Amino acid sequence: MDVSRNDMLGELASDATLERNDFVVQATDQLRKFLDRNRGRIAALGGLTLIDEDPDYLSIAPDGSFRVRSRYEDPDTGQWVSDTEVVDSPAELVDLYNPAEVYQAFIEATREAAGLSAEPTATDDLMMTAGIAPEDTFALDDADEGYAQAADSWAAAQPVVAEAEDEQSAAIALYNLALDYQERSQHNEARLLDQFEESASRLAELLGDMIIVDDEDERLVLGATGRLRAEVLPEESDGEWRELSATEDLVEFYDPTDIFGDLADALVEAFPGVIPGSELTGAADNEGGQDEAASDEDEAASDEDAAASDEDEASSDDEPGDASDDDRPA
Repeated sequence: MDVSRNDMLGELASDATLERNDFVVQATDQLRKFLDRNRGRIAALGGLTLIDEDPDYLSIAPDGSFRVRSRYEDPDTGQWVSDTEVVDSPAELVDLYNPAEVYQAFIEATREAAGLSAEPTATDDLMMTAGIAPEDTFALDDADEGYAQAADSWAAAQPVVAEAEDEQSAAIALYNLALDYQERSQHNEARLLDQFEESASRLAELLGDMIIVDDEDERLVLGATGRLRAEVLPEESDGEWRELSATEDLVEFYDPTDIFGDLADALVEAFPGVIPGSELTGAADNEGGQDEAASDEDEAASDEDAAASDEDEASSDDEPGDASDDDRPA
């Protein structure tokens, strides 16, 4: 019996689907085991930035969740838009990245964080393909390598120069540049909050949930786990509250400086003793208040005694006494 072309294609697609699903399951399980084994190290390091090559970005937070930034062209406006999302599970990450790329990113990120140079990537076959003989290559000495690293750092810190030909294109380029730097700023602020949450986790566990801000349109809380969370009522939300649990979401509405300042104020209000000498000051104030209250009570008692004396005198004047001889009838 002849098998049609469509049948063969269908069977091939079905088999490929099964293999893909099996690969995803195995890769996810392997990645999850890797993350579980190193969960403590990742938390102690405060997370890691694994990939930071515009527009591609991937980082892992101290709690083991991933931050992924994607860039796509808006079909309506034709403009490029950047979007950052939180990936909580290894299965979602495997759908976005090849696991081999994730492990390689961990290798490079840890070497960079440790101050080690990157692993060499050139091979003899690659050099031969490029037409370069091994004897024609040379290695950088320590001085040259230092200059090369300094040059790379300088180049990475330079702002992106956008191209423009007229007023309209300049406005568009400047608009995109402003959004890009806004995203960079929020990314740095989010990393700062991540580091704070990791440092505060053990302390917050002893205090429990602490309300930092509680207004009609916002509520900011430091949880007992050390994680910051908030609920806000944006003006354009038509009365619908928005929950903020990821640091990337928090920095859209809060400046980290304000968060830390408001938290310090909340701690002072709840625990006056956190400021050195505040307990003595409070005790002195209480003692002064007690003395003042005692003085007021003494003064009130004195007034009552004076009033009683006046009443006794008035009563003595009104009592009938013996009539004088002049008042007796003849």
